[in-house]
Amino acid sequence: MIYKTSHTFPKGGIHPPEYKLTQNVPIKPLPVPKSVIIPLSQHIGAASAPVVAKGDHVKTGQVIAAANGFVSSNIHSSVSGVVSKIDTVIDASGYRQSAIFIDVQGDEWIDSIDRSVSVISEIELAPEQIIEKCRELGIVGLGGATFPSHVKLAVPKDKKCSILIINGVECEPYLTSDHRLMLEKGEETLIGIKILMKALHVEKAMVGIESNKPDAIEHLKELSKRFDGISIHSLTVKYPQGAEKQLIKTLTNREVPSGKLPIETGAVVHNVATAYAVYEAVQKNKPLIERVVTITGKSLSAPGNYLVRIGSPVNSLIEAAGGLPDDTGKIVSGGPMMGKALQNTGIPTSKGMSGIILFPASESIRGETGPCIRCAKCIAACPMNLEPHLLANASMKAMFERTESERITDCVECGSCSYTCPAGRPLLDYIRLGKSTVIKMARERNLK
Repeated sequence: MIYKTSHTFPKGGIHPPEYKLTQNVPIKPLPVPKSVIIPLSQHIGAASAPVVAKGDHVKTGQVIAAANGFVSSNIHSSVSGVVSKIDTVIDASGYRQSAIFIDVQGDEWIDSIDRSVSVISEIELAPEQIIEKCRELGIVGLGGATFPSHVKLAVPKDKKCSILIINGVECEPYLTSDHRLMLEKGEETLIGIKILMKALHVEKAMVGIESNKPDAIEHLKELSKRFDGISIHSLTVKYPQGAEKQLIKTLTNREVPSGKLPIETGAVVHNVATAYAVYEAVQKNKPLIERVVTITGKSLSAPGNYLVRIGSPVNSLIEAAGGLPDDTGKIVSGGPMMGKALQNTGIPTSKGMSGIILFPASESIRGETGPCIRCAKCIAACPMNLEPHLLANASMKAMFERTESERITDCVECGSCSYTCPAGRPLLDYIRLGKSTVIKMARERNLK
């Protein structure tokens, strides 16, 4: 099969300032906190069910909550200590959900985890064993969607995967966690890609990286000479280059049909951080208990990239980065385009949290919203060829059947429309409302 590689996707997109303030800051382990709060829903699908109780002693890497269905994920303790309670907590999205609270005592890991720094290249597990290992050790997509990896690797029998696509784009401004991971754990990441290739029974993998990361591109290109079937591709800097459908179009010139999944094009997409987590799971028997998080902002005195235990409070990252600046007006989890403002700094980090950004007050206030002037900038910017102004207006007026017919569920929620709107209209906010409503309507129809 021949793929035609371009440097970017053809429709829409924007060029926000990059602000990659931490791209040259090496990854540093964050000290183990005094306590952690580990949410039971850190993935798409059903929340996990606790398998521990108040007063139980747990070790680092121990299962504390089991997957509660096929589309779900096991959750492991990121620390050793005592379960103080099982209660609810406000998560990064502002919703209250169940969580396990653990008071830290030392740092005792379960014996089965290989904590050595040696790199293991030989892949001994069979494809089905790889998938089971990802399920057992709670591996989920670390690009933001947190889709359980064992589900994505289990390609339906009536579908055929011909290529693995690896997302190393990191197109959101400010974020650099994937960039540093590619530089510092490049060999392990490529082995993780080979593991994913074996699980999917494919001979070809394409890694897409935006051209603003030339050091990562050259580093992986040099390393990839030792790995058959893996190619590294430099892509144009354009947001949202890292969106799944746009990346597939860029690298394979194939389009995901409306309402369908990427497998319809013969492709499966994983993030570079997911590939590294898969390496650690399969080769080191290590559960997903920590991840690299970028903590950044123009006013921070020491922004950086930190290896963070899942469940650590956000305020521990802020403290490590120099403390909360006096002019802070908003704290965002994720990137500035698709991230969500946090209610407080006690919110725990989770598997899908790639960055924390502190914005000064001068950049945190929305301007006054004006009437739509029919300029069509939102249409030109939409990478999914939608009409954001129409979808937003129909959602605002509760015309949800209209939004469904106008393909609102195809929206990737990149925020390009809101970014370009000269009237400052919160287009994405209304589109998200409409999209979630339409999805709920569709589910209710399917239950009848």
